[in-house]
Amino acid sequence: MEIGAMVVAVVGVAGTLGASLLTQRGAERTKRREIELVRAHEDVRENLVLRRTCYAALNRDSRQYTTALNRHLHVMREREVEEADREALDAAKSAHRDTYSEAQMIAPDDVLGPATTVNHALTLVYGQVKRLERGAPEEGETMAAVSQAQQEIWDLLREMRAAMRADLGVSSAD
Repeated sequence: MEIGAMVVAVVGVAGTLGASLLTQRGAERTKRREIELVRAHEDVRENLVLRRTCYAALNRDSRQYTTALNRHLHVMREREVEEADREALDAAKSAHRDTYSEAQMIAPDDVLGPATTVNHALTLVYGQVKRLERGAPEEGETMAAVSQAQQEIWDLLREMRAAMRADLGVSSAD
């Protein structure tokens, strides 16, 4: 009987210790899962904030670059272009280039496609404006044609903004 009691006591102690160990491991696993879920949620939030900040800057700088091109065309019609005019246009171009470069690293393809279209259109019009300014336009590059191309960028900007808003969940892509 003493051996039986001993076995029962050992099994009882082992069971008690084992249950404690299993409970502790289960609690640790649950805590680890909670931490992983919190981290994943924080990563999603940080990514959303990063995209929102990038999109706001790209939208702003693309619009300002488009406006600067328009202003430069007006200056070219009204008077001689001065260094301050060139600097204003180049500052807008540089700001756009920087935010577009950031978007290339952050934006998903659904947003990057329209952003790239806007970037190409701005680059094309900038080249045309500079050739007109130098008095060396290519065939078909007239003030009216370049002004028309610059105005068409506004539609591209609307498409880019709609893609950004859809990605952020602010509105549908329609």
